[in-house]
This record gives sequence, C-alpha cells and structure tokens, in this order.
Amino acid sequence: MSAPSPAVVVDPPQEAAQPAAQHERPRPFSSANLLQTVATGYIPLIIATLVVFLPLLWMLLSSFKQPGEIVTMDLKILPESLNLENYATAMTTVPFAQFFANSLIVTVVGSSIKVVLAILTAYALVFVRFPFKNVIFVLILVALMVPAQVSILPNYILIAGMGGKNTLWGIILPGLGTAFGTFLLRQHFLTLPPSILEAAEIDGAGHWRRLWQIIVPVSVPSIATVALVTVVSEWNDYIWPLIITDRPETMTLPVGLTLLQNSEGNGAGWGILMAGAVLVIVPILLVFAALQRYIVAGLTQGSVTG
Repeated sequence: MSAPSPAVVVDPPQEAAQPAAQHERPRPFSSANLLQTVATGYIPLIIATLVVFLPLLWMLLSSFKQPGEIVTMDLKILPESLNLENYATAMTTVPFAQFFANSLIVTVVGSSIKVVLAILTAYALVFVRFPFKNVIFVLILVALMVPAQVSILPNYILIAGMGGKNTLWGIILPGLGTAFGTFLLRQHFLTLPPSILEAAEIDGAGHWRRLWQIIVPVSVPSIATVALVTVVSEWNDYIWPLIITDRPETMTLPVGLTLLQNSEGNGAGWGILMAGAVLVIVPILLVFAALQRYIVAGLTQGSVTG
C-alpha cells in the first residue's frame, strides 16, 4: 500500500482580510477624521454660538454708542468711546429701581411657588395612589401643548374681576402652575429606586418626610433645572405684565423698557433702550451662569439605564 499523501495547507485568500481592514476606525489625527470632526462638530457649534452671541454683542456695543453712531448709513461696529451716558439716562428717565424691585419680587415669589407646586404634584403623581392619576397626567401633557396666549383673555377677566389689575399678585397668580416642571420632575421621580422609599416607609416615615428628606435631596439637579427655567421665564415675561399693568408703580423691567422707547421720539432713544436691555438681561445671565451646570445633569438624569 502506498503511503498517504501529506495534507496540503491552503493559505486563505488575501481578499478575505481586506474587509476587516476596511472597517478599522481612522486614526485620531488622520485627515479624514479631522475633516469629519470639523464639518460635523466645530462648524455647527460655531454657527449656533454666533447666532446666539452676535445679537447680544451688538446690543452691548450699541449701548455705548451715541445716536449718530446707531442711526447712520455707515455701519460702525465699535463705539467711538465707552460712554456710560446711555446707562445713566436709562436709570433716571424712568423709575428703574422700582421696575427692578417689582421684577425681583415677581420672580422670587412666583418661581418659589411654582417649584414647590411642581415638586408636590410630581411626587403625588408617582408615589401617591389616588383615582384618575393617569388622566391628570394626560391633562398636564395637554397643557404643555396649549399656547399661553390662549389663556390671556380668561385670565384678564378673572384677575381684573378679583381686583388684581395693577398689582404684583395679579402678575404672579395666573402663572403659578408649571406643566413643564411637573412633567420633568415626574419623569425623574419614576427613575428613583423604590427600595429607598420602602425602607423609609418601614421606619414609619410619612409622605411629607419621604419627600423632603429622601426625594428632594437626591433630585437636586432636576429641581435646579426646573428652578432655572422658571426663573428665566418669570424674569423675561412680557405679555401678561404688559396687559395687567398700566402704571409704572407695578411694571416689571421688560414692560418698563417700553417707557424708555417712548421717552424719545427719534433715533436718540435707541442707545438708551439698548442700555436698558443690557441692565435687564445681566441679572438673569448671572443666575444662568451660576446654575447652568445643573441643566445637562437635570435633563439627562435617569436617561441612561443599566
């Protein structure tokens, strides 16, 4: 008998290794990766930043300009000098201190009540058993979709009938409910492990103690997000305070700017108006800068599941 022939080892075709090489990720500093990063990352980010930042920069620069530098055929980006005359005029032409105090009261009181109501409502929708709970939540979602302008006329009739015209409580009362805050906090409360509440319930803790000693401390980012959004909306609210007030004693800062615009009948008032607008947005920008780190944490809390 003849000896068996040795096995022949056949090398795999070279073409089989090529698809794997094609799926390799490009090097971090390769030209393709850098081009993709710039085109899909930096360029859109720069455009979005310019869209938001350029109007604010123009307003700030215009607040230092004289009337001839704003109303002119020759575009002048930078002011000839950093003149604070527009700011002095804006603060003396109208009762600016009264406007600021009114805005501060409306924002602090209104935002505080809104946040507390949102916390209580969201807790009840998640941890308290009562009939028609899901129906109430659906109504809250519907309220998110209804424009605020729809309720202006009914609110005006109600508040004016209660004697709330030209009062600070008349500005605050109609907006105390916040569907956005309730929705956001409810979604966050649903992600909390029920074991911590079960342990507190076994220890004899009631709803009030569970809310303020357990739920609120672990939900600070979400609550801070709701508070920040509420403060910004209260401070910048214009339509409702404009409708319910017509006296300078009860006007807020955004409404008081209309008096600055009407104080000058020609283009001389634009610089003053820009200075007043800067004074309006600076406080809220400081608050936003102090709390902005909570926005991402609050909006993404509970979005990752394991």
